[in-house]
Amino acid sequence: MLETGTKAPDFTLTDKEGNKVSLSDFLGKKVVLYFYPKDNTPGCTRQACAFAAAYNGFKDKNTVVIGISKDSAESHRKFADKYNLPFILLADTELTAIKDYDVWQEKKLYGKVSMGVVRSTYIIDEKGVVEKVMPKVKPDTNAAEILEYLGK
Repeated sequence: MLETGTKAPDFTLTDKEGNKVSLSDFLGKKVVLYFYPKDNTPGCTRQACAFAAAYNGFKDKNTVVIGISKDSAESHRKFADKYNLPFILLADTELTAIKDYDVWQEKKLYGKVSMGVVRSTYIIDEKGVVEKVMPKVKPDTNAAEILEYLGK
């Protein structure tokens, strides 16, 4: 995982509409960058819906929410439409940002070892510096924990 206080790696990825989005587009705003394994899976859906439910709270704090997975832009569009997700979802099919943010890790499931995205969140400050690192977050409480942190 990246360390608090380090410059957040910039990236340019495609959103659900096919537009190019860069982290540097959001300098001057706080950014919640959350990495998740896969669209339309139970945990990822709960996490996305929790961010959607808390979205106005993030907007009130001048904070941008960006979800990143290795799914395609088309998959993200269907996922966002199905659950009415108001925030940015970015497709990292080449694992560029996923690897830069060190969330592509070995995972064990039922004794089987494989590589995959570890559900993690970074809060990036207005100058593009990692302010908080949240490894192995829980899908149901991640958004609320971030809002609580931002309220301090």
